Amino acid sequence: VQLVESGGGEVQPGGSLRLSCVASGYIFSVEDMGWYRQAPGKERELVALMSKVGTPKYADSVKGRFTIARDNAKNTVTLQMNKLEPEDTAVYYCNADVRTSRKYEFNDWGHGTQVTVSS
Repeated sequence: VQLVESGGGEVQPGGSLRLSCVASGYIFSVEDMGWYRQAPGKERELVALMSKVGTPKYADSVKGRFTIARDNAKNTVTLQMNKLEPEDTAVYYCNADVRTSRKYEFNDWGHGTQVTVSS
């Protein structure tokens, strides 16, 4: 199973970016799926997560600015990031709880995509 992110880049403060992640491979189902980020010198932190049934969870720092969405049929998750701030600069990682059967579930990470917010 692979998680592949796309959509990172550099943007000015106040700008927008959209991240996408697709899970591929032998997948029975994807449970929670979402995004974490890690800035230089800081621990990895949750940004946004969405359950299989569509319940979102956001970090307080991104509420009202970021929107997470999923397409369960395509095993994809997107993160629309608006009103970006320099503090949002980090490597963003896709994360998912993947089932390869009814009984076997594991947590998987993508390789990360860089988001830089700078003037």
